[in-house]
Amino acid sequence: MRKSLFLLVGVCVLAYVAGCNSKTSKTLPILGSRDPITKVVDGKTITDTLYHSIPDFQLLNQDSVLITNELFSKGVYIANFFFTHCPSICPTMQRNLLKVYEKYKGDERVKFLSHSIDFRHDSPSVLKSYAEKLGVTNDQWQFVTGSKAAVYGLSDSYMVYTKEDSNIPGGYDHSGYLLLIDSNRHIRGAYDGTNDEQIQLLLDELAILLKEYE
Repeated sequence: MRKSLFLLVGVCVLAYVAGCNSKTSKTLPILGSRDPITKVVDGKTITDTLYHSIPDFQLLNQDSVLITNELFSKGVYIANFFFTHCPSICPTMQRNLLKVYEKYKGDERVKFLSHSIDFRHDSPSVLKSYAEKLGVTNDQWQFVTGSKAAVYGLSDSYMVYTKEDSNIPGGYDHSGYLLLIDSNRHIRGAYDGTNDEQIQLLLDELAILLKEYE
């Protein structure tokens, strides 16, 4: 619990910094931890930086197809965590993300990845129905499920909070952040999916990130 709350607070701070930097720079920062690594190149010792990145993953999508991180390796993607019967922030978060999807629909450089944290109820068929009702009409936006260990472990890598909690409506607690991920699986931005200003910031910074690939 304390670890997840610490990660959530960290994302809030980093998202604020990213927002500030985007106004003064044409590149986005890489969020998360970074470690110095030393290597020898042509007889010279060089210190480089190892940035935090999303690990390899393998999850089942809304079409009952097993997908991996390789699906997202040729562009950027926006990730989040939700569940289909969420009575609180999910409807607003997903409708806002739909606005970004509609703007970039058909653009192969941009993909979307929504992880269900309800590993009991959100089967592929449930996710498929949810995606159709939301208005997703192509495979640019993937809705995925997996074991509790797989999905909740990934949420730590994305630095967001997820937890089962029978004391709250819906039975699950989670943050509403949308994470902007580059082709190297580095987190380049974090945005409150329920806030209109943050969605605009996401759109602005997504455009900035895409310029890195021109």
